[in-house]
Amino acid sequence: MGFARACSVALVGVEGVVVEVQADLEPGVAAFTLVGLPDKSLVESRDRVRAAVVNSGAEWPQKKLTVGLSPASVPKSGSGFDLAVACAVLGAAERIDPAAIADVVMIGELGLDGRVRPVRGVLPAVLAAAEAGYRQVVVPEQTAGEAALVPGVSVLGVRSLRQLIAVLGDEPVPDEPAADRGRPDTMLAGLMVPGAGLGTGLARSSAEGAEQHRPDLADVAGQGRARKALEVAAAGGHHLLLTGPPGAGKTMLAERLTAILPPLSRQESLEVTAVHSVAGILPPGEPLVSRAPYCAPHHSATMQSLVGGGNGLPRPGAVSLAHRGVLFLDEAPEFSGRALDALRQPLESGHVVVARAAGVVRLPARFLLLLAANPCPCGRHTLAGAGCECPPSAVRRYQARLSGPLLDRVDLRVEVEPVGRADLMGHGGRGESSAEVAVRVREARERAAERLAGTPWATNSEVPGHELRTRLVAAPGALMAAERDMERGVLTARGLDRVLRVAWTVADLRAADRPDASDVAVALELRTGIQRGVPVRAGAR
Repeated sequence: MGFARACSVALVGVEGVVVEVQADLEPGVAAFTLVGLPDKSLVESRDRVRAAVVNSGAEWPQKKLTVGLSPASVPKSGSGFDLAVACAVLGAAERIDPAAIADVVMIGELGLDGRVRPVRGVLPAVLAAAEAGYRQVVVPEQTAGEAALVPGVSVLGVRSLRQLIAVLGDEPVPDEPAADRGRPDTMLAGLMVPGAGLGTGLARSSAEGAEQHRPDLADVAGQGRARKALEVAAAGGHHLLLTGPPGAGKTMLAERLTAILPPLSRQESLEVTAVHSVAGILPPGEPLVSRAPYCAPHHSATMQSLVGGGNGLPRPGAVSLAHRGVLFLDEAPEFSGRALDALRQPLESGHVVVARAAGVVRLPARFLLLLAANPCPCGRHTLAGAGCECPPSAVRRYQARLSGPLLDRVDLRVEVEPVGRADLMGHGGRGESSAEVAVRVREARERAAERLAGTPWATNSEVPGHELRTRLVAAPGALMAAERDMERGVLTARGLDRVLRVAWTVADLRAADRPDASDVAVALELRTGIQRGVPVRAGAR
């Protein structure tokens, strides 16, 4: 009787569970039994592993073989267990030393010819292995760079099972021919779901040559108030609603928001990369996402596609793909009411909990929400002499599609005015570039981070209202206008807290120690749209 074990990782959402792959050989009729709650793709690994072992020059044991995946109560899916199953079988057959693989985590799919194919979710799998105390990981060669992002883990990238057998047995490592560079590498096909990255700005087609053609704020004509709102939203992480007629530049402004956001920190990059790796939208050759993602789903998107879902265990939705970045909902009133209201929880908590029959998954979802809406179904309601024929009841119904509880969570609401001829023809000069605005945004974020050092919050939008009213207090008398609005019913308690957060961001942009009455007035005007007699323009210090 022979016994050996190796380790692999089962992914539940974007979190991993280390799975012990045990192989047991007993005398009897040759058979291969796989137990431990595997799914269909994992059951099929029996045939893949047998063919890969034989075609790698090793002998398949002609005995009763039982492979168990422990813990058996955790659902296991995907083809990433092939490598661990093959090594456990070879260890039980004494082709390799069982002690050499007992504490090694192996992740990878096997082809019938013995080649090791890459799989999605390598980064979160290696992170889970490191947290469990494992220090040696074997992954496909194409994903070795992604696995190497985890500190304190020794990563071995292999091209074939034959190479791994040689390494484990201290034998000469055979040379494997590299892929033909004159054509696309077919081994990378399993890393990206076709078309999945098109809505995130991270697809391969958008990555090549994108630096030379990245949208710039200088391309936007006029719109000083909307540009200021965009700057405040980026500096404090505040949610933003842009309302205006078609052609005013709402989409142009949204597409340029990520250009003024600061680069992701190391921890944020790991979080974003882990989500995108699981979702299959991580561009090949870019193991680490360093810029804020931008996700813009179509208004026909379902609730499951926004918050996460799918057959079996839920997969990341648009709110998770936009984690640490921007979620842009163009034509927001055209989204279904259930889909929009499903955004309430992640807007408050920074994560989404999706419960299904197969299990409950917690997915990260701390994003900056940007909504764009027309004033009425035809879009000409606010244009003088434009001939809007929508009856008042249709206008009210259209605007009511954005529910009050959802809008109460949006810090900034700006009316985007039509562009005038002088601005469009450039008579007023070009506006500031994204690089100039990004400098102010970065400085404001640094001031906020210094003020919030030692707390679990990094931006003003995350600070609870209790802290703003007790520890981080504004200047004396600064809140008088906000308190009057609250008494009149213009602001809710949540709205007052969000006005305070925006006021702190406005103060950070002008390098002030704390917000005064003018900063609160700007925050109130950006939230309510009511003129307060203070200048709100792009670049104001």
